[in-house]
Amino acid sequence: MYQPQHGYEDDITYASFEPPAAPSRSRRPVVIACAALAAMTLLPLAADRVAAALVESRTAKAFQQGMDTPDRPEVHVRGFPVLTQLASGTLRHVDITAHDIPADGSTRPLPVSQLDLKLDGLTKSDDDTEALAHSAEATAYLSYTDVSNALGLEVSQGTNPGQISANVQLPFGDEVKVTTTVSAASGNRIAFKDFEVTGGALATTQALLDKVFEKPIQLRNLPEGLHLRSVTPTASGLSARFSGESVTFRPNDVAKDDSAQDNSSYRKA
Repeated sequence: MYQPQHGYEDDITYASFEPPAAPSRSRRPVVIACAALAAMTLLPLAADRVAAALVESRTAKAFQQGMDTPDRPEVHVRGFPVLTQLASGTLRHVDITAHDIPADGSTRPLPVSQLDLKLDGLTKSDDDTEALAHSAEATAYLSYTDVSNALGLEVSQGTNPGQISANVQLPFGDEVKVTTTVSAASGNRIAFKDFEVTGGALATTQALLDKVFEKPIQLRNLPEGLHLRSVTPTASGLSARFSGESVTFRPNDVAKDDSAQDNSSYRKA
């Protein structure tokens, strides 16, 4: 007997109605757009960094010429963007670290081993040989070796705060220990007072100390307009703190009456 076959070709029937897979969309336009956006962002940053490096180099050159340092100082221009500051003719904040500033023209020269400057509102002349800061704070480090050479005695940090000590050789081979207090005096000078002597002939020692310490040591070849505020003995030397307004850097051979020239020359970076 004939039996009709009622089978369904399910696989073929339903498979034929499955929607085709959607074609993958290319991500290339998105990648290009992102790259273009990144380039638009980075180009101004790169240009600003180039401008910062250039002005730091020019400022270092001007400072070296003005202070007669053997090497160019380290200069860092703070604040972003630098291009905007250059356009205004004023750098808002500049940090300078200089080494081995000489002290010529003094009977007791005291070089500055290191000078750390924080300048606000710095403008420069066209030839980079003069610069003017609206205000400044500075710390000068004076080694005990240089202080000893200036005084003619080998000194070191004292046992009490604010004091330095020295071993003084007296005639006939005697030796005494001397301590004295250091302080800031007018005219950017370091003064010595309140001598204390341990052992030895006091009268002879007092006469020697009067000759050594009676006259303060003046710090020279510092930017004009800085004023000494305090002097602190440390383990390695003296730390002198300065501050001032209208602080000017200029070459040593420029006469002081040049400062009366039109300040417009300072306004151009």
